[in-house]
Amino acid sequence: MRIAIDAMGGDHAPDTNVLGGLEAAREWKDTEIILVGDEAKMRALLPEIPSNLKLVHASEVIEPEDEPVRSVRRKKDASMVVAGRMVKEGLAEAMISAGNTGALMTTGLLVVGRIKGIERPALAPIIPTIDGKGMLALDLGANMDATPEHLAQYALMGSIYREKVQGVSSPRVGLLNVGTEAKKGNELVKEAYPLLEALPIQFVGNVEARDVLNGVCDVLVCDGFAGNILLKTMEGTAAGIFSLLKQQFSKSLKTKLSAALIMPELRSLRNIMDYKEHGGAPLLGLNGLVIKGHGSSDTGAIKHAVRQARIAIKGNLVSSISQEVIG
Repeated sequence: MRIAIDAMGGDHAPDTNVLGGLEAAREWKDTEIILVGDEAKMRALLPEIPSNLKLVHASEVIEPEDEPVRSVRRKKDASMVVAGRMVKEGLAEAMISAGNTGALMTTGLLVVGRIKGIERPALAPIIPTIDGKGMLALDLGANMDATPEHLAQYALMGSIYREKVQGVSSPRVGLLNVGTEAKKGNELVKEAYPLLEALPIQFVGNVEARDVLNGVCDVLVCDGFAGNILLKTMEGTAAGIFSLLKQQFSKSLKTKLSAALIMPELRSLRNIMDYKEHGGAPLLGLNGLVIKGHGSSDTGAIKHAVRQARIAIKGNLVSSISQEVIG
């Protein structure tokens, strides 16, 4: 299999992307890792180039502040666009980018293309849960607005992804709402509820935000606006709690000694809540596998994204969604 990495996208590009790609190439000899970006900069970072690591030069970069549609249309030789074109042309089975989210969504739509029958692709990251299993949530920011029909498609795609890629049998699908009763919420979720009930999925009804961390479902469905707020709130809360713990454990010699004793448990807790452990979020609904890495992805996160892409490819994710939607 062949997986392309946008080497120039993200807060720490190209360093973490190149080194993450190198680690992935070393780990999985049966996978060709294709680094797309400024070839001179990429070569300068590589202590070696394994036989399954390939460099593809791209002369342009889509910056974080670039307007998505304009940049994708004008920067034809941008690393992100070139990687997307490789997926479209069958030169790679998947692409990974930690770059501009809007531009990646646009690349998916304009370059890779949608699965026939899917109206809008959805960004589907894993939200950490207390039990460590995580919850797939979509859409968390690819589309700010949605219709009831979009939410139904999100539910179907999320269920397929959870089962095919992550091995969850009969995944429980919940609808994010302000209450658990079927008649609660705004018009969007009230109209979406019966559509989800009619799908060939295990729909468990409405889910409140306060119950998300408890893992009440395996797939959480929402529009991109509410979903992105949920995600950012959880990230900020987790960061705030760990910051407070650090302050408390640094107050005196006694608290410092206490911290030393429980440090392994604290690290374990932090890993459970760390998005980097999951690598990236797929854009479900595209006619090719596109994975969005967090903007601040480190080397490990890029490697985890490659692992995630490998599993999705082996699970025939794209064709499974296509077959279910088209029938």
